[in-house]
Parts: sequence; structure tokens; C-alpha cells
Amino acid sequence: MPNKILWADDEIDQLKAHIIFLEKKGFEVVPVTNGEDAISLIRKQAFDIIFLDEQMPGMDGLATLEQIQNLEASLPVVMITKSEEEEIMEDAIGNKIADYLIKPVNPNQILLTIKRILDKQRIQNEKAAQSYLRNFNELSAKFNDQTGWEGWIDIYKKLTHWEMNLESSDEALQQVLQDQFQQANHEFGRFIKLEYKSWISGHEEKPILSPDLLEEKVFPRLRNGETVVFVLIDCMRYDQWLLFQRSLADYYSISTDFYYSILPTATPYSRNAIFSGLYPLEIKEKYPDLWEMGQDETSLNRHEEELIKKYLQRHHLPDNVKYEKIIQPEDGGRIADKISNYTQTPFSAIVYNFVDTLVHSRSDSEVLKQLAPDEAAFRSLTETWFQHSSLLRIFRELASENVTVVVTSDHGSVRALRDTKVFGDRDAATNLRYKYGRNLKAEENAAIFIKKPEEYMLPVNPPANSYIFAKEDYYFVYPNNYNKFQNRYRDTFQHGGASMEEMILPVSVMKPR
Repeated sequence: MPNKILWADDEIDQLKAHIIFLEKKGFEVVPVTNGEDAISLIRKQAFDIIFLDEQMPGMDGLATLEQIQNLEASLPVVMITKSEEEEIMEDAIGNKIADYLIKPVNPNQILLTIKRILDKQRIQNEKAAQSYLRNFNELSAKFNDQTGWEGWIDIYKKLTHWEMNLESSDEALQQVLQDQFQQANHEFGRFIKLEYKSWISGHEEKPILSPDLLEEKVFPRLRNGETVVFVLIDCMRYDQWLLFQRSLADYYSISTDFYYSILPTATPYSRNAIFSGLYPLEIKEKYPDLWEMGQDETSLNRHEEELIKKYLQRHHLPDNVKYEKIIQPEDGGRIADKISNYTQTPFSAIVYNFVDTLVHSRSDSEVLKQLAPDEAAFRSLTETWFQHSSLLRIFRELASENVTVVVTSDHGSVRALRDTKVFGDRDAATNLRYKYGRNLKAEENAAIFIKKPEEYMLPVNPPANSYIFAKEDYYFVYPNNYNKFQNRYRDTFQHGGASMEEMILPVSVMKPR
């Protein structure tokens, strides 16, 4: 079926050659001489693109454009004008036209504009697919034993960008990419199993880890006299942050680095480590009253403000930190309304929990699973939330203040697609991607086994004496009621284990423009 073009111009008779040219190229062109007729036709017929003369008697081009936007906001409109006045162009662009052309126009100019607008997505998809397939072998060759922690950050960044660039491509190509992502996570799990312990032991060649984050990214700025607002978005992945950045780019200059979450990649461990500058075992030993183990993640993070203050004191920095944890949307609105209260002190920390809430809600809601059946749809859902969230309001308000904003997450999440049976005593933790307890057993290829937790700076409460972490996209299921829990948690987003999505996290420094 040919693309249908509506062309509105009071001198349409002089454009017959252009119309014949387009019809020979396979387009259907409907000509009208005024804005009123154009609006009338749009009410009755579907068009793929509109060419609109800016200077028509009666309803001019800008007035017609406004009505078109009210009727069909997504319909691409190309404004054609005799005038090169900047004000007219700003008015047209402000109304979100697809393009504008200056008269006189020639047929090939019109054809190229049509192809650029209507075929843009197809051409971009084809070019992206060709580029990905050309680089496929080169990328796969990097999944080897010589790849270090910096190399894995680069691999994860590239795979994430390909995943986002190819999300409109055909299913076969997306399956190729999904398989390559899975292969990368398989090798990443082997890498973490081999290298992680040396990082915890203080090896010089190690990435920034959770306990190092504030010391590396915030404290030097405080010492330089900057006012810093540290925003931690719970359970945010790199792909989600890339989408959030799109809404923030007009307000901030953004520089992004990466760090690695400690294991387990779960809030009680990773976030307490960030806010204390200590590993979990060190927190338990140094501040036993501020460390708890259990299943309720919310209650296990009630001492973050105290931990931050003690951390600042140890580094001889002022401990008058302002700390806020946002769980309910109205809490975020309250902070956005009074953002200047949080920029009067050198250091403020804001924890925003909603992304984590969205992850858990999708696991429990069939409606959300249907709305977000895959990674691309879940990203889109998260972006839609962000664009209407109090978090975006907070960022916008902070952009008007003379502050440095540091944004990160405590851990990411992985789409759990493969179950593996786990065996242990009844006191073992119930988490799906990590467990601690006694006599823990699971398939060797699906898990990392920690038999001496103290070597990994992990505490245990007797009788528990070991940990296991799920690798890749596995999730643990006990043999009891196996089928019930297997089906319940398959294709849900989980965290706590060792995957690139959970461990490799963005940390961005944002300066207001």
C-alpha cells in the first residue's frame, strides 16, 4: 500500500510536476489549496506525511499546524515557506514539525525529505543491524580469560547499547544478540568467581567497589568546597540510566563512570557498604548495633544516616549531612518543593526507592508482566514513570542550584529466565539470587559457592556458615513446591547474584548547565 501524502499550498497548480514525480515514485498525493480543506481531510482520512505551505490566505500554515497537532499529534508535518525569518522557523519548530523547506523546492528535495522522515527508522534499523553483525565476532572474542574488570565494563556498555539500538529489529537478530548477551554473562560469572576474592583482599588492580564509592566520587568534591547532592536510585541498571539521561541532558552536563557492586548485589549489603565505606563483615564488627540480618530488606537499611555520619567523621569531614529516603511518591514531591533546604549544607544524600518497587511489582503483577513482557518494554515502562515522577522534578529543581549532583545505584537487576534447584536447611535465606545458610547445594554451573564468608567480608549468623550466588540469569528454587515457585518467578527481574546487569553500575557526575 503506497504512502499517502497530503499537500496543502494555495499555489498547488504550480506544483503539478512535483506531484507527478512523486506519483511515479509510488506515492499517493492528495492536493488541497487551503488549511481548512487540509483539516477536513485529516478528519476523514489517514495520511503518512503532510507538506504544509506557511503562507496561505485564510488559515495560514502555523494555524493549520496547530489544529493538525490537536487532531494527530504524531503525524509528521513538513513546513514549506518563502521566508527565512528566524521567528517563523522558531514558531514552526516549537510546534514540533518534522522538517521545514525554503521555496522554491525541487522534486528530489521533496523525495529525500519523505524518505528521511518515513524511512528513517527502517534505515536506522538496517544500518544498526549491519554494524552489529560486522562487530559480532570482534565482541565475542573479548569474552576470554585475559579480559579484566575494565574490559568487562566495555563489553557490558557495548552490549547494552546494541540492545537498545536493535530493539526495533527483527526477532531473529534480537535472538542473536540475546544469545551473545547470555554468553557474555556466562564468561562474566567465571571471571567474578576467579577474581572477586582478590578485589576484596585489597588487590591493587581492582575496580571501584561499593565501599569505595563515596570516597572516590563524593569526598574529594566536599574537600574542594563543592556542595554535593548524592542521589542513589535503588535497583537502577545502566540501560535505565541511559533513558533517564535523555530527560536530563537539557539541564546538566553529565559525565558517567562505572563501579562494581559487592556480592550479594542486594540492598542490605551493597547499600550499607556504600553509606558506611565498609564491607558487611566490617560493619557488623565495628558497629554491631547498626547491622542486622534477615529477610526484610526495608528494615535492614534503617541505619544508613548513622552510617554516613560515622563515615564522614572517620574522614574528618563535617557530619551535618541531610539524608532522605523516598519510598512514597508524595515524599518526593515534598522534597522537590523545598529543594533549597537540601542545598544549604555541603552534603545531602537522597535514596529513591521506586525503581526497585517497580521491579518487585512486575514480579507480583500479571498486568505489569503483560505491559512489560521483555527488556525493551520494561525500559519503556521505567522511562514513562521517570518522565512523570517526582524524581525528575527533584533533578530539575537541583539544576537551578549551584550544586554538583552525583547519581548512581546500589545494584541492578537481571531478568531471571532459568531455574536451578537449591538444597539447604530450613533456616537458609529465601532470596532468589543469593542464599546464606548451612549445607547449601546447587548446580555447579549455576552458582558461585562461598564456603568461608569471612574471606569475602561477609557476616553470617550461626548456624549459617556459607553463601551461594546465582550466576547469569539463574534463580534458585527449593525442591519443595518446585513447579509452583518455578513458574511464579520465571521471567521476573531479580537481584542479589553475579551478572553484568546487577554488578556493573553507572555513577554519573552532573553539573547544572
